[in-house]
Amino acid sequence: MTLRRREVLGWLAGACALPATAGGVAAQATTTASSFTFTRAGGGRMPLADYRGRPVLIVNTATNCGFAGQFASLEQLWQRYRARGLMLIAVPSNDFGGQEPLEGAAIAEAARQTHGATYAFAEKSVVRGPDAHPFYRWAAAQRPSETPRWNFHKYLIGRSGELLGGYSSITDPIGPQLVRAIGQELQAG
Repeated sequence: MTLRRREVLGWLAGACALPATAGGVAAQATTTASSFTFTRAGGGRMPLADYRGRPVLIVNTATNCGFAGQFASLEQLWQRYRARGLMLIAVPSNDFGGQEPLEGAAIAEAARQTHGATYAFAEKSVVRGPDAHPFYRWAAAQRPSETPRWNFHKYLIGRSGELLGGYSSITDPIGPQLVRAIGQELQAG
């Protein structure tokens, strides 16, 4: 009789868990990058839904990082592909080595003056851990092995809002790996 009771309790526990699990998977599967909004450096909203139908490159940045030279490479990428539809968003973060001491529009201005950056800048955001911006928590759930480990990590979002890939800090913004992925997505449209 004890065995029968355990079987019934196990079956009930499994049956009760199924709808929650199935619903959670369905909800996560239908969420895309277009569901998220950043705040623009200096104020205002930057909904990723505004860029639906375009590939979007999102890069966590820091003005005092050894990789800060990538601001200029990102500008080259932006100039090369923006007319074809690429959107590029810098998301300043102080998560790695405390290398972003500036706030708000001062970050974008420093990147413009020092590296010629003219692409969009979001407000400084947390990009890792439980306090991360919702976009970064979503991206980490989508691609747990491709999360930011340092400044200048890059996420490429496809035209339909899916996360196409994560690229480490050492990936050159104008190197063949990222350029090829962006080119493929631009041709897909």
